[in-house]
Amino acid sequence: MPAAVSARHNPQASRFETEVDGVLARCDYRMEDGVMHLVHTEVPPSLEGRGIAAALVRAALEHAAAEGLRVRPRCSFVSVYLARHPEYRRLLA
Repeated sequence: MPAAVSARHNPQASRFETEVDGVLARCDYRMEDGVMHLVHTEVPPSLEGRGIAAALVRAALEHAAAEGLRVRPRCSFVSVYLARHPEYRRLLA
């Protein structure tokens, strides 16, 4: 079982990020009219398969819910995540 990933919000860089084994993974977003466009999720190959991308996307969606934001997936991974986690579909713009 992979260790829990601690994702942090970096609003200056418009992304959610985590560092694992000294390597940065991130989920980038763009804000537009109160909608968080999740535009890119990047996990380096050395970190793949650990649930890191899912943890980053979950952190972004939880942030959106807490802030009353709508989301629009612009990244294929985010779209797949939302298809697998219907509890977040209420956030879709």
